[in-house]
Parts: sequence; C-alpha cells; structure tokens
Amino acid sequence: MLLHLVAEFDLQRDVVPWLAARGWAAALDTSENSSALYVVNVERNGKIIYTWKGNQRNTHIGLYDLQTKQNEHLYVFERDLRIISCSVNNERTLLAVSFRQYTEERVSQLLQSVSKYLTLLIEIHPINNLRVLKAVDSCVQVQFLYPVEGRNTSAESRLLLVSEDKYIEQFDIHVVAEEEHKVVIQNSGQLPRARVADDLVWAQWDMMEQRLFYIVPKESKSTLKCVQFYPDENFNSILESHLDIPVNDTQFKLVNFGCDYCQDQDVASKSLNLQVFTSKAGGLCVCCTLACDTPDEIMYSVYFLHKGYNKTFTVSLERTESHQLKEVAFMNLDYYVAAYLPGQFLHLLNIQHPDLLCYSLFLTGEDARIDMLQNISIRSPLVSTVLDCHVGSMYAVSISDSALLQFLQNSKRDSERLAALHCALLYFRHTEDLEMQIIWWISENLSTCHSFDPIQEFIIASLYCRMCPETQNLDKILPYTSLLDWIGTIPGVTCATDIISLPMLVFQNSRGFWEKLNSNLESVKYAEPQLHYRSNVLRREWRNLSEEREDRTTTAYLRNIFENAKKVLSHLDAWDSEERLVPLFQEEDYQQQLLMGLMVAQLKDHLMRHLQYVGKKKIDQIVLDYVANLLNLVHRIMKEVWRRYQLHSCVFCFDERGSAGEFAVFHIMSRILEAANGMCMPLPPGFHTLHLGLGVRCLPLHTLLHYIDNGVLHLTETCVRKLLKDLDDTEKNEKLKFSIVMRLPEVLGQKVRQFWNHPINANFIARKYVKLLLEKLGDRQCSRPVPERRSVPVEFLPLNYLTNVLAEIEDEGMNPYEKQDHVNIRFVEETALKHTVTLLGLEHS
Repeated sequence: MLLHLVAEFDLQRDVVPWLAARGWAAALDTSENSSALYVVNVERNGKIIYTWKGNQRNTHIGLYDLQTKQNEHLYVFERDLRIISCSVNNERTLLAVSFRQYTEERVSQLLQSVSKYLTLLIEIHPINNLRVLKAVDSCVQVQFLYPVEGRNTSAESRLLLVSEDKYIEQFDIHVVAEEEHKVVIQNSGQLPRARVADDLVWAQWDMMEQRLFYIVPKESKSTLKCVQFYPDENFNSILESHLDIPVNDTQFKLVNFGCDYCQDQDVASKSLNLQVFTSKAGGLCVCCTLACDTPDEIMYSVYFLHKGYNKTFTVSLERTESHQLKEVAFMNLDYYVAAYLPGQFLHLLNIQHPDLLCYSLFLTGEDARIDMLQNISIRSPLVSTVLDCHVGSMYAVSISDSALLQFLQNSKRDSERLAALHCALLYFRHTEDLEMQIIWWISENLSTCHSFDPIQEFIIASLYCRMCPETQNLDKILPYTSLLDWIGTIPGVTCATDIISLPMLVFQNSRGFWEKLNSNLESVKYAEPQLHYRSNVLRREWRNLSEEREDRTTTAYLRNIFENAKKVLSHLDAWDSEERLVPLFQEEDYQQQLLMGLMVAQLKDHLMRHLQYVGKKKIDQIVLDYVANLLNLVHRIMKEVWRRYQLHSCVFCFDERGSAGEFAVFHIMSRILEAANGMCMPLPPGFHTLHLGLGVRCLPLHTLLHYIDNGVLHLTETCVRKLLKDLDDTEKNEKLKFSIVMRLPEVLGQKVRQFWNHPINANFIARKYVKLLLEKLGDRQCSRPVPERRSVPVEFLPLNYLTNVLAEIEDEGMNPYEKQDHVNIRFVEETALKHTVTLLGLEHS
C-alpha cells in the first residue's frame, strides 16, 4: 500500500482498558450499546475528547492526551444524553457541551414548549457552576479557540458557537481564581458575544492555525471567506475568493468541528463534500466532488487558488455495483492532496507543482488499497492525519518509501514512473539509501522511459530539493523539472483546466502561511512567463565562445568566466577515499570550465533580476552551491553505478578488453552526456577522459571512431597521452593510435604526438607540415631557380620537385613548426623516403 497509516489513537486500544480498570466499561459490552463510546472532538494541542455511557446510563466525557498517552475524566451527566459537540479550553478549566435534550416525539408529549438542543458552559476545574449558552431547536457546534504555544491566557477564553441556522458567534469568557484554586466565570450576566459570520452554508475549522473558512452563496456562484483569529486581537476577515460551485440547494455542512453525528445520511448526501487544505509552502486548495449524471463515472474538482486555476477530473470507475461509494474522501498530506474512493482509486495531487498532470500519482486496484480506511466517513483535521469518526481511530498518514520504490519498479507507463520519481525525489528529501535505489532504478530503465529523461529529472529535481529550502521564493526561480510540457494521458482519467480569479487578501504584518500565499499570488500576477531559469541563452553563448578562432583567454570577460569556474571547483566537497573509487581526475578541461563559468554568470544575472532583496553576497553563494551540487550529483550517479557493477581503476589499462559491467557503465555515461547536452550543463573534470577510456576498452575500432566523429566521445589529453604511451606498437594498436592521432585538434595534437615515437606518427606530422606550407604558398608561382639542398640528389623526381618548392617557402621564414627544430623540409624528405621504402618492401634489400 502506498499510503502508510499508523494508529496514533484508537478507542478500543487506548480508552477501553482504562475504562475497564475503573469499572466504567460494563455498559460497553452489549451489542445494543456498541455506539455508546465515540470520539467527539480533537483539540489543537493533540487532545482527543470522547464520551461513553456508564453503568447507570450516565453520560461521561473523557480526554486522551496524545503526548502523555494518559486518559482524564472531565465530566459526567447523570442522564442518558447524546453528545453532539464538545470542546475544552486550553487550561482545561471550562467545558462547552452541546447535546440533544429531547427527541421530537418527547417534545410533542410535553405540555410546555421546550427546546430540543441545549448548549452548556461548565466550570470543571474544579467542578462548579454551569450556565446555558443556547436552548434552541437547531443543532449547535462548539469550539474553544486556542492561543499560541507558551502564551499565558488563563484569565480569558474564547468560544465559537456554530449554529445550524447558518451563523457563527464568538463568546468572550473571563474567569477569576478564587480561594482553594477555584476558577469561576467572572461576569454574572450575559457573556459578551460577537457575530463572526452570517448566511453561510458550509464552514471548516483549521485548529492548528486558528482559521475559519466558510462559504456564502452569492447569485449563481459562491464566495469562500476566511477569518483569522489572533491570540492578542479579536479576529479579521483575511481572504475572499469567488468559486464556481453551486450551493443554493445544498444542506448546511461543517468540517472539523468535531464529529458531526446529528446529520442523518440523507442530509449528508445533500450537503457539500468540500474541504480546504493549506500547505507550509503557501498552497491553498479547495477540493470538492461534483454531481455526475453518468453512473460509472465520478467527478471532483481541485481549485489551486495559489496558482490561479482549477482542475476538474472525471474518472471512469472500474466497478459500478457499489453505488453508495460515490463520495470521495480528501486528505491533506501537505505536499499532496489525496482524493480517495475505497475500492476504486487513490489520486495524489501535487499541490506544489500542479501544472503538469504527470507529477500527480493516480493509483487503482491493489496499489490504491488502504486496509484501515474502508469507511468514507473520514476527516483530515491535521496535516498528514486522518480521523475515522465511526471507528474511533486517528491515524498518522505518510507515503511509504518502500511501497513507492516498488511501484516505481513495477510501473509500465511513463506517467506513473515520472510521478513516482518526482515524489521520491521531492517528498522524501533525499535519504542516502533512497537516492541510491533511485539511481539503480535509473541505470536499469534508461531505455524504457520514452517521454522524459530520468537522468535529467533526477539532477534537476534533486538540485531543486537541495537548494530551495535555503532561500524564500527560490522555488519560483529554479527549475524543478526538465519538461516544458507533457501531452500524455492517464488511462481512465480526463482533466479539464480552467483559469480562475485569484483570491483577494487583506492582512498586515502577517507572517507564516499568509505571507507565503501572498508571495505565490504575486508571482502569478506579475511574474514573467518564463520565471524559471532556462539554459537557452547559456547554450548560445557557450557555442559562440567555443567556436572562437582567436585566443580570447586574456580578455576581461573570459578571465571572469574562468574565475567563476575556479570558484566552483574549489567549492566542491573533498572526495574521500570511497568516492575516489571512480577514477575522475582533476584535470584541465577548457570546454567544461567555460560552461561552468558561463552557468555561474548567467544564473547569477537571473537571480539578481528576481531576488534583488536577497543581496549579491547571498546570491553568489547560492549560485556556487547550485553548480557545485550539480557536479556532485553527476559524480554521485557515477559512484553508485561504479559500485553496483564492481568496477575498479583498471579502466585505464588499455591492454585488455572491457567487461560486461564496464560496457554497462559506458552506456550509462553516454546517457549522462546526452542528458547534460540536452540541459546544457557542465560535467565534472575528468568525465570525458573516463568515458573515452571505457570506450577504448569496450568498443570495436570502427564503433569507437564513429562515436568520436559524432561527438559522443571527446578526445582528451590525459586519455590520449596514456593511450600512446601504454600501448605497444602491434599492428592492431598502430591502427588504433593512428586513427586517434588523425582526429586530434591541432593544438592538442602538438602536445601529445611527441609521446608516440613511431614512423606512422612521423609520417602524419610530415603530411601536416606539407599541407600547412602549401596553404601558405597559395597561388604564388616560383619564378627564380630553386637552390640545391643535397650534394647528391635522390633520383626521385616528384619528391625532388616538392622539396624544392617547400625549401623556397621555408627560406622565406614561413615554417609553421618553428618551435619544433626537428620538423623541417629535411624531416619531410627523410620521412617520405622511409615510408616509400616501407611500402615497396625494400627495407631488407
């Protein structure tokens, strides 16, 4: 199962033994009273309120503390009551209770006019007085407000009353401490109250952040509002958003105001199945199910208010006989919102990056099964928490990393692989073992992913995950994916996207969630279309500088670029002995250092445009960390595949052929190079040397030369020098060496040819010398007599004529090899004669 549930609280496990030990559990044993013990509410400090019937049919209220794992008896009514709602203040001195006083039949039997529902405020520390807050015919929910942690507010408590008559009030309750530690309500008259909201049809309480979301009908649409309660103020209406959700015919619905037992099934089916979820990163989502006329389909919408669009999903159900299971349950996992229909599907919607559907996991069948949640009457009162009111259990919910990896291994579709890979990289924040297993999976599936490059995704997503927590709003600048779009489909699911109006915020000096949400909204309003950093300009500039013929290393611009590269290389973590398992060399690599320096310069300019308030010094550090981490990630991939295939430093011994493991690593390195070229990103120093060394060991000569000619393999000084020095001059090795030497760039060739003292190399140098001299000659005609170069000329007329022409050019000071004294016309003549003699087979005659 992908979702891992751990029971943090269970009535049968945590409460029943405690009741039995005190003789209060006898009435729970009979089947007709199986519902006598049930959860009523969960408070902000992790305390769970429950109620049960005692032996004398008394109604008890108890509290379980998740932190201490202890139960506490709060209050007892000497009557058989059905508790509807209950809440205790932070100091556990006041208890608010709402219950059904009489049934409708009982009311009709009474002569006097009485109310069906009663709401009481009770002094419980110590047990003292009680007063009636409401005596009405409509259901009422109660909820104490909780101050921030560590704030001493024992003298005042505030209580919300939510009426089925579609209004919400706040009561201010002042208490005083009397003798013998008694706490009593101060004012003897009516408690001060304030109206919080009117005409609402739906409301949700956010206990952790002390926020009230509610919906007010407005013509054909509806308006979502939010009231923020502050510990040192009253309350403020802080958000307003217009939603295209019809609510005129719906019944009143409350979410997270305890467990609502007063609504029957018929009323519940006519009420809104809607929940609001927030995330730490400033995400705000509204999830709701929609009416669908097709019996074998279900529809639900997610309004990504922080992004400015809404996605409506239509899912074809696999089995349609369970018509009662048409209510989708929504759960908040912070990074994801889960839409769950038992026996049908589990949809994990990515709320950080909801634009591409391929980053949301859609599971069916066995993958979507959650054994502990077969009932749809579940709530998500806290982030990554699920409360099953009917069973009386509360679970901590998380994504199982082992199940996710198993799902990744078994997935056959690119959409599943990409969503699972993204989840593993960004949700789990890179544990060493998980990262290793992902790299191993990538090495096995390079050829099975068709719509994305897993190496690119691994590097980009890993960089995003490592860098973004350091600086606010950096997540809006750095890319989180290598994909610009995704045109794939998910079988059985259709998705329609609509642009919606952004919510309006009214707040001052508010930190935390509201500040982050406002930042998200500002980026949607005013950001450039391509806010994320792209490599288009970098690729163009790198190509232009690489093709420069003149030496510009002395220019101030290039000096700055290479200085950037030096900073990156010095910024890299020192590789320990284990990491040196991969024989990457700290060597000079002009092209890669040029690319490193350019990336630093351009990424710095990009961040300075959008994060000026961060400061130049901090941005310099971010950029250096980003490029250094990029190089370290490539090295991490290399280290893991090196370890997996059990390679060692013998890859730089050219006297034997490569193993199957070396060929596998060579293939992976070729894909790393392809991924790097696609993203225009630099590679660690020595990558091309190692790649070429593996190519020499693993590939036949014609394939090796084909890879070199097509730019897959890059000739490096380190590898070519070792190749020329270490290989003996057998016929096969001579052919290999000569093929490599012929393909060397001129500057590199002049450096390494001296390491091969062989006639073939001399022949090549002579040809190159003649070619350069003749190019300088051009169309000029020799009009004066050619001086004699030998007292006894060789009777080989073509060679005589060529040497005479070259001698004239040489005498005019046009020798292209002036620094190599042994390369001149005499060298050319002797090399040509030796080569001719060899070709004619006259060496021994």
